[in-house]
Amino acid sequence: MTTPSTSLITGGSSGLGLALARALDDAGWIVVTDARDASRLSAALAGSTVHGVPGDVADADHRAALVDVVTDLGGLDLLVLNASTLGPLPMRPLSEYEPLEFGEVFRTNAGAPGSLMTALTPQLLARDGVVVGISSDAAVQLYETWGGYGASKAALDHLVLTFGAETGLATYAVDPGDMRTPMQQAAFPDEDISDRPLPESVVPRFLALLDRRPPSGRYVAAEIAQLEVAGA
Repeated sequence: MTTPSTSLITGGSSGLGLALARALDDAGWIVVTDARDASRLSAALAGSTVHGVPGDVADADHRAALVDVVTDLGGLDLLVLNASTLGPLPMRPLSEYEPLEFGEVFRTNAGAPGSLMTALTPQLLARDGVVVGISSDAAVQLYETWGGYGASKAALDHLVLTFGAETGLATYAVDPGDMRTPMQQAAFPDEDISDRPLPESVVPRFLALLDRRPPSGRYVAAEIAQLEVAGA
């Protein structure tokens, strides 16, 4: 009997993280995910077999608990670093940031996921695993009031891709594009975001990435769709 693939997706109570967790669960994967709000995570995962582990990835004890869960499962085929923060709201110019706010954004969006990734090195190597860091166009484009978030996502991109170069594992920084998610609504509180695609619409492109395993690097959703067509 074939051993099911195992994935860990951070930030799985809503948005893209939840869509990916449910899709992989439906496909027969063993899926582990987390979120800071325990009740929200439990409600989001109802009806699935996804393992929910409440906690904040920025907390060292919670990261250790995730490593223990994955270790007990025997290894890790896929790590998706999805949990993140926009930073202080409402979004503001860099000149209006408090000094400690910079550190909090970088800790949540780059330092904590980077620490989790490196802590899982043995488990990823055991299965020739894949690491996907969820990026943003703000990591490479300059948008007013998005400086803290964009810089932290650029840092995550660099950490993920350097980790791949050092370990030989397949690592990807993926920009899924704008989606209809709670985070997107928080970024644009006064706008109607119903024209944005649902995160479920992006999931097939991530599955294509896992199937094709192109060279490690930074990708946007449209490029992953082209990979799917080219390899068909």
